[in-house]
Amino acid sequence: MHFKPKDICSPNVDFIGLRDRIYNYQLQKNLVYRRFVDGLFEKAPSEPPFLPVEAFRDTRVYTDENNCPELEFRSSGTTTMVRSTHHVAYKANYETAIFAGLNAFYPIENMVVLGCTPGYSENPNSSLVWMINELISRDKSSLSRFLKIDEPISDSLLDRIASSEKQVLLFGAAFGLADLAEKHPTVLPDGSIIMETGGMKTYRKELSREALHTILADGFGVPYDQIHSEYGMTELLSQAYAGGDMWFKTPPWMKVSIVDPFNPLRRLSVGEEGLIAIIDLANWASCPFLLTGDRGVLRADGAFQVLGRWSSYHLRGCNFLLEKD
Repeated sequence: MHFKPKDICSPNVDFIGLRDRIYNYQLQKNLVYRRFVDGLFEKAPSEPPFLPVEAFRDTRVYTDENNCPELEFRSSGTTTMVRSTHHVAYKANYETAIFAGLNAFYPIENMVVLGCTPGYSENPNSSLVWMINELISRDKSSLSRFLKIDEPISDSLLDRIASSEKQVLLFGAAFGLADLAEKHPTVLPDGSIIMETGGMKTYRKELSREALHTILADGFGVPYDQIHSEYGMTELLSQAYAGGDMWFKTPPWMKVSIVDPFNPLRRLSVGEEGLIAIIDLANWASCPFLLTGDRGVLRADGAFQVLGRWSSYHLRGCNFLLEKD
């Protein structure tokens, strides 16, 4: 059974019906997920349990063993660090999730994408770099591009963008954007949006999101509410986006729950802090039901905030995930 991207990444997706079909498929085809569920329950529950994302470090999480993955993404980290690997069976799934997801929140066809990804460029399997590359390749104006490391955004490029009457979407890791804003401040065209994807803790003293957004607003001459954030990870195909209010919203095929970190089978109520658990239906060919190590809180309308890492969280992909038949 294959699930068509256009049927999943749709504003009219039947989320519950499709979730249940994909859950049954996962139990049949995903050996890692099946072992995980069998290790917790005598009988699979009606709603899918969330697999810890650490499983992507420990083993291959994949359903279509008859076909080689078309993409392979790896999380960032040092050469000695065990990194997560996401085997993406179908490139079209990821492409559709990217563009349908962005289009749900932004007029991407009328935007020039500028990528700021120092450090990530050294990881050829970075999902962030691949995503920005795809956005750049689809810009018919040829103005979209990766910015050169440690160089200012050229005035001539900004003049050409202003003349095109397109908006700027400056997209990149938080640490790179902060460095660019502080070392080479400039005023971006009206209506520009800065999209930070996190990543501060790897390269410099970690800032709060509020402090980071102040640096970016001041450095690029844009209002604070035009500093936006993306929430995604190597193990997902879809992303959530937040404007200046710090509340992330998901596309219709992606839902977030908050669960008890000491009993992840228990979902918490609106307003209670816990671990962020995600259903990303676009991720049906690896695993769409994932438990993160991020602390968060849910709002009544389904929006959520990310409050940092859960300091006591440590769920290795259980040993039974690695067993062989």
